[in-house]
Amino acid sequence: MDFFILIAIFIFGLIFGSFLNVVIFRLHTKDGIVNSRSKCLFCSHRLAWYDLFPVFSFLSLRGKCRYCKKKISWQYPLVEIAAGIVLVALFLQIFQNYDSAWGNVLTFICLAFIFFALIVIFVFDLRHYVIPDEVVFPAIGVSFLLLFLKTFLSGAQSGWPLFYDYLGAAIFAGGFFLFLIWITQGKGMGGGDVKLGFLLGLTAGLANTLLTLFIAFCSGAIVGILLVVCGKKKMKSMLPFGPFLIFGFLVSYFRGSEIIGWYWETLLF
Repeated sequence: MDFFILIAIFIFGLIFGSFLNVVIFRLHTKDGIVNSRSKCLFCSHRLAWYDLFPVFSFLSLRGKCRYCKKKISWQYPLVEIAAGIVLVALFLQIFQNYDSAWGNVLTFICLAFIFFALIVIFVFDLRHYVIPDEVVFPAIGVSFLLLFLKTFLSGAQSGWPLFYDYLGAAIFAGGFFLFLIWITQGKGMGGGDVKLGFLLGLTAGLANTLLTLFIAFCSGAIVGILLVVCGKKKMKSMLPFGPFLIFGFLVSYFRGSEIIGWYWETLLF
């Protein structure tokens, strides 16, 4: 595959990542996402166009505001780079052999929207312990569109079993977290986890959803124990679960078939 095409896709991802940073910040401050100018979080100085180049501006300024010299969070370049990597990964997965049929184009657009929404949810939940409805509900809507598209492209014979598999995975994941809320009386999980679980199930399918939950709970337990051991958290401290769910989803989405295949081969032989 042409290296320059991948570079162009990555740059587009960086640009979208810069916008995702705006969304993350303004969801918290309740500022308008489109009609407000970007400004420094510390001195409130309006940023010029040359301050807004993804990653490059951060590196050229050595991670400091041009005007007040306060340190800029590493969140900004990391989100931009993550968006670039995600866009390239989806492009490589969907457009194999340059197959640019309309179904692949629509699939790419829908998945890019969902994955960008997951980046916003990951960072926002990590910083503020909240999964924003303004992001998760549109992502669920796009995931439904993607499911109908997959159903249509798969044909009548295999399309509807696929539809029920993905819809069943969404109901299972959402219902599972509702059950956890019920048995813990709301102390273990929140309503945002229910909505996020529904979204991930609707995008991943049943097998990958089960793998997502397994990876999420294992990674969450490992990180939680390490934080307690290092004195960063206490046993009863809150820990956002959304990032672990999204991490599990990413692993299962891109490598789920290999992991599940390895598991069955190991179990049977």
